[in-house]
Amino acid sequence: MAVPKNALKKWEKVREFALGMPGATEEFPWGETVAKVNKKVFVFLGVDDGSYPLGITVKLKEESAHAHALTCPGAEPAGYGLGKSGWVSIPLERQGTPDAELLCDWVEESYRTIAPKRLIAELDAR
Repeated sequence: MAVPKNALKKWEKVREFALGMPGATEEFPWGETVAKVNKKVFVFLGVDDGSYPLGITVKLKEESAHAHALTCPGAEPAGYGLGKSGWVSIPLERQGTPDAELLCDWVEESYRTIAPKRLIAELDAR
């Protein structure tokens, strides 16, 4: 199944943004793309091979951002009990999906929740 071009473009922008964060690394556990900081995942990017709908999962502690993310078409608290700690899964292939800019804001918030203070200070200094 082909991935819609606009969804793939958003995904690529979000991935590039995430990997541009201080100390960010890309890993592929379970065949899924994730961005980590300090050995901890701050965004799950899923797979981009079309085998599963394109989407991202971020940790949003800030209540209004969390609530806003859950209003996206098809968005839901993340599985495996992660939803209880503020993780939200946002599909990118649906009509009305947020633009890449907002998705990147959420990735940054997720990063700030997980990254050590020294890297957040580095981010703020940019």
